[in-house]
Amino acid sequence: MPDRIIEYTVPPGTPPTRADKLFAAEFDDISRARLQRAFEAGQVSFDGRVIDKRFKVNRPGLLRAVLEEPTFDTAPTAVDLPLEIIHEDASLLVVNKAPGMITHPGNGTGDNTLVHALLHHCGDQLSSVGAPDRPGIVHRLDKETSGLIIVAKNDAAHHKLAAAFSERKTFKRYSALVMGIPKVSRGTIQEPIGRHPVMRTRMAVVTNGKPAHTDWQVEARLAQKAARISCIIQTGRTHQIRVHMSALRFPLLGDTTYGFKPGRLPEINVPRVMLHATELRIQHPERDEMMTFLAPLPADFESTIAALANS
Repeated sequence: MPDRIIEYTVPPGTPPTRADKLFAAEFDDISRARLQRAFEAGQVSFDGRVIDKRFKVNRPGLLRAVLEEPTFDTAPTAVDLPLEIIHEDASLLVVNKAPGMITHPGNGTGDNTLVHALLHHCGDQLSSVGAPDRPGIVHRLDKETSGLIIVAKNDAAHHKLAAAFSERKTFKRYSALVMGIPKVSRGTIQEPIGRHPVMRTRMAVVTNGKPAHTDWQVEARLAQKAARISCIIQTGRTHQIRVHMSALRFPLLGDTTYGFKPGRLPEINVPRVMLHATELRIQHPERDEMMTFLAPLPADFESTIAALANS
């Protein structure tokens, strides 16, 4: 498998930051050890000049790194873990991911990711398009986000499904619990999202970010304290719903990264970031058929709604 090349265009106004920290914040799927090897091999540059990891970037420019692909013996192995399969055929399967399950292995993860479970269920019947540590993975959900994930079982299906996501030919609806109650029943937010200018592990609404579009609607008001909303995302930016709802001053329950204050609901045990991928609609990669998949709200979601309603 060829080496992976990553590039990051450092925008104007970025505070002086070490090159390794910029890369680590922008590409959170890359392990520190792998990035370190690239620096040691002289495979990292800034505007064409080879740099080491201590190089401090203090102006706009292009960071580029050539990352050696890990050898096959670093690939994850099959582990017998529970999977809730919504649909499966020769081309794909759709899983209702449990909250707390990481989608694929990464720096510091164990052998309990969705990929480990998929390898046990599917064996070698998963696409090999991605890196060795993420067979079949077309898109992902955050660890705490539950709900629908589609997985490719062969390379042809993977390419077509990935293109559908890239070209915005999918329909994705999420359910969320937010702090506070919007005064209007529905709305649209179209604000660009990019890396936070200071806290680089976070995303934020920033002027030089990528276009992001979220449509939202209030589904239920919960004891004048919170609301259950549905969100349809027209783009797929990292943490998009979390960032957009925080920008509207309605942070997701449990999302302390983007503004939730647990002290405002002292009597409620909020178990996680309350976000669930409820509906996914996509054209089958081998048949001229639009398929719709639904995942009911998980138990912790329902129990939190009940606690709010009775508070």
